[in-house]
Amino acid sequence: MVSPFPAAARPAIDRALMKAFGTVESDTVTPISGGLGGAGVWRIRVGGIAYVLRVEGARDAFRDPVRGYVCMRIAASALLAPRVRYACAADGVAIMDLIAPHSLAMDYPGAGHELVVELAQAVRLLHETPAFPPLVDYLDGVDALIGQHRRTDLLDPAATGDLFARYGDLRAAYRTLESDRVSSHNDLNPGNVLYDGARLWLIDWESAFLADRYVDLATVANWFARSRAGEDALLKTYFGRAPDAEQRARFYMMRQVNHIFYGVMFLNGAAAERPGARLADRSLASPDLRALGERLATGAFNLSAWDDRVTYGKARLAAALDGLRDPAFAEALAVLPA
Repeated sequence: MVSPFPAAARPAIDRALMKAFGTVESDTVTPISGGLGGAGVWRIRVGGIAYVLRVEGARDAFRDPVRGYVCMRIAASALLAPRVRYACAADGVAIMDLIAPHSLAMDYPGAGHELVVELAQAVRLLHETPAFPPLVDYLDGVDALIGQHRRTDLLDPAATGDLFARYGDLRAAYRTLESDRVSSHNDLNPGNVLYDGARLWLIDWESAFLADRYVDLATVANWFARSRAGEDALLKTYFGRAPDAEQRARFYMMRQVNHIFYGVMFLNGAAAERPGARLADRSLASPDLRALGERLATGAFNLSAWDDRVTYGKARLAAALDGLRDPAFAEALAVLPA
């Protein structure tokens, strides 16, 4: 029988299967999407029970299984992530319990803010776990991504000039408090939140490290909160009370940082796929981000096509520019301590 796994990864996979189950044979093997990070992911069945087997892709300072597997194990111990059956950072292979997902858009109960509230509870629990390994100051990491984006020349520099100038104002004013450095997932997008019909699970810990608590809060708000009422429910649930002025200011600022992070990340990835690509429209003109989010939630828009990833990246940057031009940004700047 021909192995369904890549030949180069087979020895490491055999070691994982033998250590976890005492056999190198799987009843069935089915490839599943590994997202945009380049990992290989399979649904395997051993002894009649289904698991997820993941083989890491390219490694760099951010995609480091040594750090990521520590974060994943801490989250699993807190019952936030699926149980880890095996994880070897040297081989870059992990086996976890399978969570058979239901659709968040179609199957999650309730028409109000229940999802945002449960995510706020999960994030609060995550932030109370033992400290994840540190990596970099989060804003320093965003600076590096912006620098990479500028070198691609995918967009007209004039189109992003005001955006990055205003981000510079934010950068000069915002300092993460030591008390706000917590175990952070850093990429709680809908693909990394699973609903099993009863509760939520958080997966894919390759971007996790010790970071500002507002990173996860901003990520959840930008992906899942559809209104100011949803944002309020998120913050009130997380803090156990209404946020004070500084907490709301930090939250507002990090939401704009989060838009920039996803915007340049998608555009950098697109530029890496097609070196030297020139867009017909190098401006930030794009569909409304909220409308794109609604289409993403229902499957009417997806991020599998190159052009769609570019569109989404531009929409994120346009949303950040709108947020940084809003009077609320100046108000937030005035609230933060000098």
